[in-house]
Amino acid sequence: MLYSIPPHPPLGSLHFQLCKVERTASPSSTHFHTLLFFTQGYGSLRIHDQTISPLAGKCFLLSPSTPFAIESLYDSVIECYQISFTVILFDEDNKPLPYPDALLDGRIELSAHPSAQLLRLCDALLLDSSTSSEMDSFWQQLRFQKLLGFLLEQNLSPTHIPNKSKEVENSIRYIQQNYQENMTVKQLAQLANVPSWQYTLLFRQLTGKKPLEYVTALRIHHAKKLLKSSNDSLRDIATQVGFTDEYYFNRRFRKTTGYTPRQYSRLTQRMELVQDWTGHEVEIPLQPQRIIYIGETFNDLLALHVENIVGGNFTWMERTIYRDKVRHMQDIAFPVDYDHLTTLKPDLIIFANAEEDKYKQMSRIAPTLTFNSFASLEERLHTLGDWLGKKTEAREWLRKYHTNAATMWNQLRSELVPGETASVFIHEHGGSLFVMGTSGLSSALYHPNGFSPVDKMQEVLQAGYGFIEIQEKDIHLYAGDRIFMLLSENPESRQATAEFMQSDKWHSLPAVQNGYVYFVEAQKWNWGAALTRERLLHMLPLLLCHSS
Repeated sequence: MLYSIPPHPPLGSLHFQLCKVERTASPSSTHFHTLLFFTQGYGSLRIHDQTISPLAGKCFLLSPSTPFAIESLYDSVIECYQISFTVILFDEDNKPLPYPDALLDGRIELSAHPSAQLLRLCDALLLDSSTSSEMDSFWQQLRFQKLLGFLLEQNLSPTHIPNKSKEVENSIRYIQQNYQENMTVKQLAQLANVPSWQYTLLFRQLTGKKPLEYVTALRIHHAKKLLKSSNDSLRDIATQVGFTDEYYFNRRFRKTTGYTPRQYSRLTQRMELVQDWTGHEVEIPLQPQRIIYIGETFNDLLALHVENIVGGNFTWMERTIYRDKVRHMQDIAFPVDYDHLTTLKPDLIIFANAEEDKYKQMSRIAPTLTFNSFASLEERLHTLGDWLGKKTEAREWLRKYHTNAATMWNQLRSELVPGETASVFIHEHGGSLFVMGTSGLSSALYHPNGFSPVDKMQEVLQAGYGFIEIQEKDIHLYAGDRIFMLLSENPESRQATAEFMQSDKWHSLPAVQNGYVYFVEAQKWNWGAALTRERLLHMLPLLLCHSS
């Protein structure tokens, strides 16, 4: 069956408005125009009588109510960004009319190169999707327009010239598959059909390296693997990865790693390769002797009895509770003092942050792993256990914790109504109001036998946000049957809480009217780390018996 698609009107007569953005494993048809960008998984997409496979890295534009079906292959988990938006057409009299027809002359699959840039744009859009103020919404729409512009620029004409970045990306894949072969920039540029000067510029934008620097780094990467797993001679290893001269291989390897190939081979017998939160593959000591941990869940390490910790940022830590445990450690100032960090001579840095520029600075000092401190308690402890040789300790600690948690909630059954909801709020940074998500005190409340989140809170948790800022006028959307109000150490924030509790908005909340409000010192209890979670098992029963 053939579908007749009318040509789209001039873009200048159209207005695009973002409705919703989400990352999902099961996208579904909507009444809006929809962008689907698949980032992970093996599967196929069926639209009308067309089946498209594979999906990872591909982007699709669907008109409203277009039916489609996704089939996963090999039990693979599909991950997709689904971005829904409306299109308004302004007619000759400048009157706005909904535009429900297909865009871009009906083309479904879009060009999107480099795909890494589209991923960054989608991530930015999702990260700021929980908007609350008018300015937040305004900036969110601008980010959407930027993403849309990126796609429209490449797909505006059905006869558009292939994107040069795409051709350079193809040449990068060629390098990855043929790094053992001799190659020059001129040859690679010819392969991409791009002038040499422009090829080098585009290549550097995509990889952060010049072409031959990238080739050398790739060869060194594969040489590392061979040095760890093979008994071949250095000459054979050099040849296998593309170096024709053993001495040049030795020199380049030492310049890149700081070790000769032989030194590296001996050293890596005591090293292991792991992947961190943001995807870096890092070689770390099997038994690190000088660990620095920079993050708010420091006592996760204490729960696993990790020794040889020489430093961390303790200014936020519960001062009186763990003072003796960190007395011998150096406090790393925040923002991080890199000179101080260097003097401690760490052999492993664990950094609870995803900022790449800071990661690069730390990784110059010692092997550095990024760590998601907003992940669940289970994920955090298992990750640290894997990295630090504490797998048994992690399993045992979690087993005892879950047993004690189940016991506590069962004992509280007489105090709670099945299905009761709860929420945690705090004023910080002056008068800004936040609701806690996957981090802090709230991480201890949501339990199969404990409290449930309200629908709006469930969205925050599913998005993986540790907390989000909300407007005071919207607190009823997030408030549960019980409210835990955290009291900040900051006098201005504490005053903002006191003033808000005098407002009609506060007194209209059912939890306030029913006397189910609990005031908690944030500095002492608003942490999701292991030892604090353990102590909360003793504190919560006492707290729940005394409401305001």
